[in-house]
Amino acid sequence: MKIAVLADIHANLVALEAVTAHLEAWHPDVVVVAGDVVNRGPRPLECLQFVRQKQQTDGWLVVRGNHEDYVLSHTRPDAPRHGPAFEVHRFSYWTFCQLDGCLDELTAMPFQQTLYTPDGAEVRVVHASMRDNRDGIYPETTDAALREKIQPPPSLLCVGHTHRPLTRRIDRTLVVNVGAVGLPFDGDRRACYAQIERRGHRWQARLVRLPYNLARAEQDFFTAGFFDGCGPLGYLILDEFRSARSRLYQWTVRYQSRVLAGEMTMQESVEDFFATYLHRPFSRR
Repeated sequence: MKIAVLADIHANLVALEAVTAHLEAWHPDVVVVAGDVVNRGPRPLECLQFVRQKQQTDGWLVVRGNHEDYVLSHTRPDAPRHGPAFEVHRFSYWTFCQLDGCLDELTAMPFQQTLYTPDGAEVRVVHASMRDNRDGIYPETTDAALREKIQPPPSLLCVGHTHRPLTRRIDRTLVVNVGAVGLPFDGDRRACYAQIERRGHRWQARLVRLPYNLARAEQDFFTAGFFDGCGPLGYLILDEFRSARSRLYQWTVRYQSRVLAGEMTMQESVEDFFATYLHRPFSRR
C-alpha cells in the first residue's frame, strides 16, 4: 500500500501544483491532505478548488486544519469587523471573503481520516494530533507527551501543523509529520510531503523535499490583493514564506495583547517586530 500525505498548503497554489505533479508520478493508492489548505497565503480559493477537484476525480481525502477553523470563525454573529480585534484576525477575514460561497466545504472537512491496510493495520491522519488540531507534534516532543498525542495508538499516524517534518517510531506506531507544502518553518524553502509504503508488516516513510518556482509563488502575494486585504501582518506572512521560519507566533506572543489593549497600532507593532527581532527595517517589498 502506497500513501501520499500532504499538509499545510496555506493557499500556495504554485507549491501545490508542483507537489501534486510529483506525487502523481509516484502513483500512490491513496492521497490525503492533512489540513490547512487555505489561509496564510495568497491563493485560497484556487487551492480549495484544486483540492476539491482532486477529491472528485481522484478520490483524495481531506481533514480540517486549524486555519480552516480560523476562517470559519468569521461566520459567528459576534465576529469583529473593525477595531483592534479585527486587525489581529484580518488576514483570515480576507481569506473568508475570498471563499465566499465555499465555506460549507470547510465545514464538511472531518477531524480525521482513518484507513485500514489489507492486513488490518490502522492508518490515521489528523492535522496536529489526536488531542486537537492545534496541539502539534514537534521534534522536541517527549515520548510521554507523544504517547498522549497519539491515543489511541494506530499503526501509522500522519500529521502536519508544525511545518517541521519528522518521522519517529514510538512503541508500535510510526508517527510522520509530513511538513508543509506551502510554508515550511524549518529553514528549507522547498515544499515537503510524505511518501509512505507498507512493506510486509512494516511502514517505511520518505519525506520528499521538492524545489518549485518560488519567484512565481511570491508574485502571487503582490497580484492577489493580499496586502490590501491582510494589512501589516501580511508582510510577516511574506517574510515567513521568504525565510521558511515562523513569524506570526513570535509576533502573537510579544505584541498581540498590546495591540488588543490599544497600546500600539498594528502597523507600529509590525515595524517594531522587524526592527527589534528581525534586525532590519519594515519593507513593503
